[in-house]
Parts: sequence; structure tokens; C-alpha cells
Amino acid sequence: MSSGRFRSGGREKCRLHMVTWNVATAEPPEDVTSLMQLDVQPPTDVYVIGLQEVNATPVRFISDLLVEDSWSHVFMDTLAPRGFIKVTSMRMQGLLLLVFAKQIHLPYIRNIQTTYTRTGIFGYWGNKGGVSVRFSFYGHMVCFLNCHLAAHMNYALQRVDEIEYILEKQDFDVAETPQVRDHKVVFWFGDLNFRIADHGLHFLRSSINSERLNLLWSKDQLTMMKKKEPFLQEFEEGPLNFKPTYKFGRNSDAYDTSGKKRKPAWTDRILWRIKPKTVPPEDDDDKASTSTVDELDEYPLLVTQDKYTCDMSYGVSDHKPVIATFSLELRKCFDTPLVHVSPLGVWSADQDALLNYTIQEDFMSSTWDWIGLYKVGFKSAFDYETFVWVREDELPETNEVIQISVDKDEIPLLGGQYVLGYYSTNMQSIIGLSANFQILESKRAVMEGLVPENINGLN
Repeated sequence: MSSGRFRSGGREKCRLHMVTWNVATAEPPEDVTSLMQLDVQPPTDVYVIGLQEVNATPVRFISDLLVEDSWSHVFMDTLAPRGFIKVTSMRMQGLLLLVFAKQIHLPYIRNIQTTYTRTGIFGYWGNKGGVSVRFSFYGHMVCFLNCHLAAHMNYALQRVDEIEYILEKQDFDVAETPQVRDHKVVFWFGDLNFRIADHGLHFLRSSINSERLNLLWSKDQLTMMKKKEPFLQEFEEGPLNFKPTYKFGRNSDAYDTSGKKRKPAWTDRILWRIKPKTVPPEDDDDKASTSTVDELDEYPLLVTQDKYTCDMSYGVSDHKPVIATFSLELRKCFDTPLVHVSPLGVWSADQDALLNYTIQEDFMSSTWDWIGLYKVGFKSAFDYETFVWVREDELPETNEVIQISVDKDEIPLLGGQYVLGYYSTNMQSIIGLSANFQILESKRAVMEGLVPENINGLN
């Protein structure tokens, strides 16, 4: 968040772009730029992408465990040149959850944890269920839960039971937020599979074609279930002012014309929940110590939905992707990285290089932490050119300046813009980044014929 995005009272606005898409085992399209809305203003800070039915045949799933799957690749290849780094991902069979953030935010995304819950086929095979990612964003606890719930019109109650089970089952090794609903904000999204009840196919299609979608809202099963289930009432959702996103013919904008003639439905949804304020106890003696905690929240987080729509331009699946954008207005709980890291002197592959790092605030550091050298435009924390372990003999003191050498044979021969990042094994994130710096082209690069030799100013 740049200085130009400050709000009164020290608050800032962060823009969140979310996508949910049941991709029906298809390979990704070549171009996902319209899905990402890359040129929107104000610019996006964080992307969260939830996919369902990613190709998960046993052979394909095992290969995806060894290397990134094709969907992750297309999103990384699209977002990395724009300065977005993959923060984390979570995969359970066909369910895939991806989180990307602008490089400037990386040191303030901490305590990343992921988990999953199976519900499909008695819980043994992960074809249905939920995957989640939680982290602290500038000190605010947020959680993203991507679900694929039971299909078919008659299973609305089972879908409610499944999400309740997932919310109760999933837990995290974080004292303040051991469960999903303990987080300050939860985003629940995915192919929730709720259908439009009662109405016949002709009425559904005529209402959609005449753009009278409001005639269908009252019979949307999720809307109906929210009236009955108190825990669902805690989740908010924008108006369904876009066409039902299921079921289409592939590479078509026409609804299902097969023999089954599935009824159109808003199966693909994005909801959010703000943690309810705690109710002060009745006992007057306790009121003074507890009632101000939530009423005068020193670090509030306000969520506003700016857009809720679908993208009809994609036809690889029988579902259309759903997009929601949010403004998160927040006050940072901190704005100093846990670690300061910087290069020293000139860097090139002609000589060993030096770097400094300093622990600026106490955290659970480890001798398994490392400092990566990244080319500007890197895709994830593990997309480094090389890395060095932090000092191994003893853990550092706060504000102690520690110097580490990088072997010249590990430094790229060709010049370019690079950045150093301190990766915390315990937090599973980069918690300190240097400024971008130049690595000079080495003499060895010329000798090895990687670049033409420069003679008297001419190549």
C-alpha cells in the first residue's frame, strides 16, 4: 500500500481480488488477464484464487505434487511480471487455493498455515470438502476457505451439514485463532452447489434471458438456508446481479442443451464473515475491564465489496468463473519488517559477495531460516537463484548486525535487478526484503561467451 493510499486516522485501503471457478478438469486457457482484471484502478494488492475440479486423476495428481500444476503456472506466469508473488497454495485432490500478493506486502504476511477437510465419498477421497489458508495481514487475522460441496438439487441440507462440519473440523496451530471462525475476517467461497428450487426450466431461462434475475433470488437454496441457519446468517454476500454460472455447454454461452438439461443455478459463490463482537458479561464488576476491547478497537478492519460478477468470456468449463473485489480498510498493527536485510558493496560473479541482516523484533527464528537471492519478478519464495543459510552457531540478538558471505560461484553471471529475502521456516513466509539492487555483469560471462565482448565501446 503506497503512501498515496493512506486514509484519515492512519487507515489504509487494500484491494482484494477473488476468483472462484469450477474448471471441470479442463486445462487452463492461455490468457487469464481479463479474469485478473490487471489494469483496474485502484490497483489490486492481493489475489486469492479458488479452483474446484482441477484434473486429479491419480497419475496427474502425483505429477502435480512434484511440480506446480498447469493452473498454478498460468497464474504465476501472468502475475509475476506485474510484481505479484505466490504467498502460498493448498491442494486437496481437485481443490486448489492460491494466494498472491504485491512484493511490498510480503514482510507483513505472517504465520501462514494451511489445512484441508475431506467430505466426499465418506471422507476418504478428497473430491469434495474444503481447503483453507490463514495468515496475519499487517496483524489482522484473515482466513480463506475454498469449498466444493455435495451436488444435486435434493442435497441442500447435506451441503449445510458439510460446511458446518468443515468450519468445526478445521483447526490451526495458532493460539489466538485455533479455528476458522476465530479470525477477524473469513472469506468462504467455491462451488457451493446450491441450486434454484421449485421453478421449472422454462421459467428459469425466460427470467435469465429477460434479465429479471430478482425473480429467482427467493428460491436460491443458499438464500433459503440462511433464513433457517444462524451460523449462515453471519456470512454476508453481495446481490446476485449476474447470470447463474452453471451449467453451460463447453466453449458456449448457452445453458446445458444435453439430454440432462440441468437447470441453471448460482452454484459458484463468494461470501465473507466479520467476527461478531463479543458480548460484555452481565456482571457489572467485570464490565469495566472487558467492554472497551471491541467497542474501541484500536485496529479496526472494515470490508466493503466493490464488485460481484461473473466472466462470461471463458468457455473451457461448464461453469463460468465468479469474481469479487473488496476494499479492506485497516489500520496496520505494525509497519516494520521483523528482519532488515541488505547487500553490501558491489555484487558480481567475479568475487564473493556480502550481505547484512538484522533481527529488528524478536520472533521464533530458526537455524533453518535462509536468505534467498531473487531476480526481480520472481514467482514465489522458492523461486530463488541461490540461497544462504542464516548463522548456524547461535541465534541472533535483536538489533545485532550479522554479516554473511555468498560464494561467487552461486551468483548469476549475467547482470540484472535482484532482491534479497529472509525466509522464516516457522512462519513459512518471507519476513524481510532488501531494496532492489543491481548485480553487475561478470567478466566470466564474456569469457564463457554468454554476452559479446565490448571493445572500444562497440559490441
